[in-house]
Amino acid sequence: MSLIILSTLLFACGESLSYKMPDKDLINKTIEKGDFTEASKMIRLYLASDTISDTERWQMNFLIEKMDRIRIDFTRRDTSVINYIKRHHPEVTAEEITAWEKSNALENMIIDGEKLYFNSAPRNLFRIDSLAAKYFQHPNGGQSDSLNRFLAWHIPQLVAEAKKVKKELISPIKMNVTYTLTVKPGEVPAGEVIRVWMPYPRTDVKAHTGIALLSVSQPEYIISPDTYDHKTIYMEGVAVEGEPLVFSYRFTYTSYAQVHLFEANDVKEFNKESADYTKYTSERAPHILFTENIKNAVNEAVGDETNPYLKARKIYEWIDSNFPWASAREYSTIDNIPEYVLANRHGDCGQVSLLFITMARCAGIPARWQSGWMMHPGNKNLHDWAEAYFEGIGWVPVDQSFGRVKESKGDDDSFYFFTKGLDAYRLIVNNDISQPLYPAKIHPRSETVDFQRGEVEWRGGNLYFGRWRYNMDIEYLNQ
Repeated sequence: MSLIILSTLLFACGESLSYKMPDKDLINKTIEKGDFTEASKMIRLYLASDTISDTERWQMNFLIEKMDRIRIDFTRRDTSVINYIKRHHPEVTAEEITAWEKSNALENMIIDGEKLYFNSAPRNLFRIDSLAAKYFQHPNGGQSDSLNRFLAWHIPQLVAEAKKVKKELISPIKMNVTYTLTVKPGEVPAGEVIRVWMPYPRTDVKAHTGIALLSVSQPEYIISPDTYDHKTIYMEGVAVEGEPLVFSYRFTYTSYAQVHLFEANDVKEFNKESADYTKYTSERAPHILFTENIKNAVNEAVGDETNPYLKARKIYEWIDSNFPWASAREYSTIDNIPEYVLANRHGDCGQVSLLFITMARCAGIPARWQSGWMMHPGNKNLHDWAEAYFEGIGWVPVDQSFGRVKESKGDDDSFYFFTKGLDAYRLIVNNDISQPLYPAKIHPRSETVDFQRGEVEWRGGNLYFGRWRYNMDIEYLNQ
């Protein structure tokens, strides 16, 4: 009996000695194939090793988290998708469905052997595909229609005022804002501390003044220094069994429109020796990379143009003409956002802004990120845009997703307004992407690129979107 036990122990020991970690390339290929369950098993086997670094362990754990997030974004099956399409296009054919799937206008993915569609894929189809769009009828119009009507009226007024007063910061809007984040009951064990970060207006941007905190739900809070590119207000609370945990605060601020009426020949040659020029024309993995696709896109958009502003405007027009807005997957699930936009021929505000930034930098034009919220009455939402730098002018805002003001064609200052201007209905929170939060977050962020909704965690892990709610109420004080 003892010999049997000994031989079993030796066999087990031999197995552990011959243990081979799964190959990382094979893990990545398995993920790319959509075999998420198998990939998760391989990763957990990989994590069983005590030789990998803490950084690598964090990265491998996040791969499992990333697959879980993709599963949340891709839940729709054939029947519900086809039923939605038939509501607007009753005579749709199988051949049309196949073509849309192949082009990914009807965004889908094979996960563990099953074809699943992005949750917003059916609606997005009628935004992305020009032929499909002809079938779509939105009752009473849509949110974008009311916003476009407002901008068609508002932007020429801003341009006229800027010309009259000869100032770049004009038409201030004063707002009181109440922001609330509610953690759902039962998401965290009773008695545990919940940590939250919520968006707060930046005090280091010229377009915002008069920022003041009016009230806050928690007795203690921390507002991040301006040295952090994500501006936050941080609070903590203790979970109570069976009850939601509510964090809220109220602040006031005044936001100005930024109107730049310079001409292309006002722009000087760049000082290419400056640190800022080097920084903001450089690559930055994983999203700002000068791939062959990006270089080809720049060549197609810019052609032989040499004037920096006109180069930027050509990039802006090329993106505006070729990549319609569509609801986006969570950014944390996309490896390279500009490449995703090029491949899928669509993007939301942040995705096309990152494409603009990457193409502008590749073309030798300094460009950077800015984001927060759009605060237009009836159209408040998360929103991202960019800034571009022109020598002799400075940094100017570039709102790629707002596009050209088509109703103002013939009036270049209004038509191209968002290539070098911004209306006042903004809450600026972020000056960069994927930067640290303050205080530091321990677990992976829900949003790894941007910061607008908030972040929530406890000692047991991150609380992903869906486990808490957010809400913003705006009071306009001088309209």
